[in-house]
Amino acid sequence: MRNLVISLLTLTALAAAPVHAEEAAGAQQPKLEIGGGGRPVGEAWSRSPIFAEHGMAATAHPLASQIAIDILKKGGSAVDAAIAANAALGLMEPTGNGIGGDLFAIIWDPKTEKLYGLNGSGKSPMGTSYDQFVAQLDGRDSIPPFGPLPVTVPGTVDGWFEMHGKFGKLSMADILAPTIAYAREGHPVAPVIGYYFAGNLKRFEENLDMIGDFANARATYFANGAPKAGEIFKNPDLGNTLNQIATGGRDAFYKGDIAKTMDSYFKRIGGNLRYADFAAHSSKWVEPGCVDYRKGYELCELPPNSQGFAALQMANILKNVDLAQWPRGSAEVLHYITEAKRLAFEDVARFYADPDMSPAPLEWLLSDAYGQERFALIDPAKASPEFGPGEPKLEGEGDTTYLTVADKDGMMVSLIQSNYRGMGSGLVADGLGFMFQDRGELYSLDPNHPNVYAAGKRPFQTIIPAFMQKNGKPFMSFGLMGGGMQPQGHVQVMINMVDYGMNLQEAGDAARLNHDGGRQPTQDLTGTGADLLGTLNVEPGISAATVERLKAMGHNVKVVSNGAMFGGYQAITRDLETGVYTGATEMRKDGQAIGY
Repeated sequence: MRNLVISLLTLTALAAAPVHAEEAAGAQQPKLEIGGGGRPVGEAWSRSPIFAEHGMAATAHPLASQIAIDILKKGGSAVDAAIAANAALGLMEPTGNGIGGDLFAIIWDPKTEKLYGLNGSGKSPMGTSYDQFVAQLDGRDSIPPFGPLPVTVPGTVDGWFEMHGKFGKLSMADILAPTIAYAREGHPVAPVIGYYFAGNLKRFEENLDMIGDFANARATYFANGAPKAGEIFKNPDLGNTLNQIATGGRDAFYKGDIAKTMDSYFKRIGGNLRYADFAAHSSKWVEPGCVDYRKGYELCELPPNSQGFAALQMANILKNVDLAQWPRGSAEVLHYITEAKRLAFEDVARFYADPDMSPAPLEWLLSDAYGQERFALIDPAKASPEFGPGEPKLEGEGDTTYLTVADKDGMMVSLIQSNYRGMGSGLVADGLGFMFQDRGELYSLDPNHPNVYAAGKRPFQTIIPAFMQKNGKPFMSFGLMGGGMQPQGHVQVMINMVDYGMNLQEAGDAARLNHDGGRQPTQDLTGTGADLLGTLNVEPGISAATVERLKAMGHNVKVVSNGAMFGGYQAITRDLETGVYTGATEMRKDGQAIGY
């Protein structure tokens, strides 16, 4: 038995998400005074990973995974299947994503034997200056999470077509057809998604004054209140929008009738986005960054404006200590992970922004020497009250969906897509059937900050796909949803597999930590008012003894039982010798891994 201090309470607590969803709808549920069952193979708190030879899909909704597999069986590439699954999730899991949001992807192409990175994030309105934007805040010292002000150009649809143009095989009409049919005919709401529907409606109702126009969103998603688990949900407006995209291409969205509708809508409600903003949008192909961890494993992430390099910085710090000398659930291991996260996020808050306007010292941030320098700041016995960002030696909560697909040729796609906070801004354009993101909430208002709001600028992004290589070969496509949880979740999964030998499913099911707080990329550079120590949230599978030791070390520890803040994991690995795929999915969500 591996040295892992995780109790059966983990399964009981995290499996309770459907109960929470029904409670939110007013249902009374009996208490379950019972733990999990046993297993003949593997840890009792997990389940078997999925094995298949020809293709694999892991998404946050079973129907989306099935759609991806169907596309693969029709001869589609992993990119085709990923686009199809993402379109389906925008319909079936609108609490986490949709075509009103942004997209990032890492793609392993077996033909060129190369990793490709795609930044499909949109920009702020080109016609709204910093001074104009601040005036619109009307005295507020932060950007609101709802309404028109935080809305940036949706990048997802262009991201689809960029990937498809380089790696697609089937037509976009074939790829989008399953979701168009489900949008028109309906599908049953999944339990965890029902839970999030209820939470989103509650937040929207509490912020109607901030949103302004909620009538379209209510008609699209909440005509009969929050959709409940098992209820048939339809969105024919979204089906019509996707049909226009399927027949008219990306220009139907950014230059055609859809763009004209969005332009008219923002003019009507007093928003800043205009037709010219949509017409000017384009995605960017970027170079993934990778760092060696240990044992031949290499973690790969996307550069800013995403927070992906935070995971690389954490890995660079943690490789300076042999974590496996302690049990996985020990206070020592959780302490080192937490302090590494805090150190990395100091640099996230200081340097990460749109590189076209504010380049970051990336080579220095990812250097082994800097990782050693930052590791030396960790006190092994106690939490440091405050860290600061590094000094470059130079001249000059979200909700998200993650999916991964692999095909018979060895192509692997790691894709993440989001509207940012919950379902997004609360705004749905007339007759289009999707909600706009509120990603612009993440700009800083400090005029000296690299991430400060500016016209035509991409905001700091929390959503990040991940990839791992082993001995220079493609090994693992994976990701984990949820704001600042993502980089620390990536690192925890990597540690679980590399340092503790867990299988792919166990690595995701094991209890996690989520450190929240510290300096943020939305604050001024002094971090005035920030809770710099933050809160160390842990799941019930972390033992009471470990929790008490962490508190004695100075951490503000909170045990959280419903799993919501700890992300949504999907992963696929490929055996380097046989080519067999292994898939795993997140027990904290509704999804499935399916292979053939």
